[in-house]
Amino acid sequence: MEVINIQTNHKSEMIDITEIVKEAVIKSGIKTGICNVFTPHTTSGIILFENVDPSLQRDYLGQLHKLVPSNASYAHGSNADAHIKSGIVGSSVMIPVEDAKLQLGEWQGVFYCEFDGPRERMIYIKVINE
Repeated sequence: MEVINIQTNHKSEMIDITEIVKEAVIKSGIKTGICNVFTPHTTSGIILFENVDPSLQRDYLGQLHKLVPSNASYAHGSNADAHIKSGIVGSSVMIPVEDAKLQLGEWQGVFYCEFDGPRERMIYIKVINE
């Protein structure tokens, strides 16, 4: 398993980590299998998302904010919205690996989603042989 440290810069942001994940697959030496990308933080997430138009990322985060506003009255307190967004987005993705390559769609990328930044975060990447 590879552990990646990442520094986020904003309260809420999406960071394309596709190249980092691709490198981890190559380093693993596994040609065919599954790649699991996981974040152990309860105020962040990992998703597959369109990686061509950055304005779509702003749209996505904006809609999540409308769905789960940060200024609502939550029993948990100041970062409850970040926990809820994390629960909606999810903490991991699994991607098939064939010929040592992630089997992503033409416009798909792997994204780390920050909902309570800026912070230093970890991402776990595990490539499993078929």
